[in-house]
Amino acid sequence: METVTRIANLREVADLADFANSKPAFPEREIEGRAQYRTIWISDVHLGTRGCNAGMLIDFLDHVDSDTMYLVGDIVDGWRLKKKFYWPASHNDVIWRILKRAKRGQRVIYIPGNHDEVMRQWCGLDFGGVAIRRRAIHETADGRRLLVLHGDEFDAITLAHRWLAHVGDAAYNFMMFLNRGVNAWRRAFNMPYWSLSKYAKAKVKKSVEFISDYEEVIAEAAAAEGVDGVVCGHIHTAEMRTIAGVEYYNDGDWVEGCNALVEHFDGRMELLHWPEVIAARERVAAEIARLAA
Repeated sequence: METVTRIANLREVADLADFANSKPAFPEREIEGRAQYRTIWISDVHLGTRGCNAGMLIDFLDHVDSDTMYLVGDIVDGWRLKKKFYWPASHNDVIWRILKRAKRGQRVIYIPGNHDEVMRQWCGLDFGGVAIRRRAIHETADGRRLLVLHGDEFDAITLAHRWLAHVGDAAYNFMMFLNRGVNAWRRAFNMPYWSLSKYAKAKVKKSVEFISDYEEVIAEAAAAEGVDGVVCGHIHTAEMRTIAGVEYYNDGDWVEGCNALVEHFDGRMELLHWPEVIAARERVAAEIARLAA
């Protein structure tokens, strides 16, 4: 019975190759002057949850291109979908855009996290042009070797106390409920996106200590593997810093901060904060409209 189930699941995953031939609910926009990068890393999208900023991620995917894209875990939130199914058209369109990139020849590497851990059974296989891997080594344009992994294996709560991780997940989803209310109010007054949960996390001492400990442990693990740096996700905190000689990069998330890590063609790394990019774009458009009036 288990073998039959695995074969059925394999067929479902293989059908992703045909999904890219369908049409999205929100058509891909033809943007002139799309930003070009050598590599893009995104993680913690949490498709299947109301907290996912799918619309903002669609905007990002329509404005940037790259030779390689890493999906660094928790792209789909299997934990939440098991409790209650939620899958609007915009979430479908995020998947469509990613698969379309693979079909066009962009290299796409998917490293499942703890929320989409069901995909880990397919690590080592390729589906629809997407390579599913447990971890990867990325070589930058200037020759540095970066370990790429989701990072939940270095989270003691997720690793040793799974039940506590689920309790924390429930509390986090309540915070995201409040976050949606706050931003609905801000939109009504033409104010830019702001993350309540990100602000609260930065103010809570224990949270700050956990993030610092996590970053140091993961940097130590990267040093032990003899690489120059590490790229991860998991804790929803975008960061670039050097820890004991190891370059630590966290690409953030698309629930709170809406961040992406990018590599330029000379090997330079940069964190993009997409709400700020959208706000700057809207200011320019408003100024152009004012001058044209």
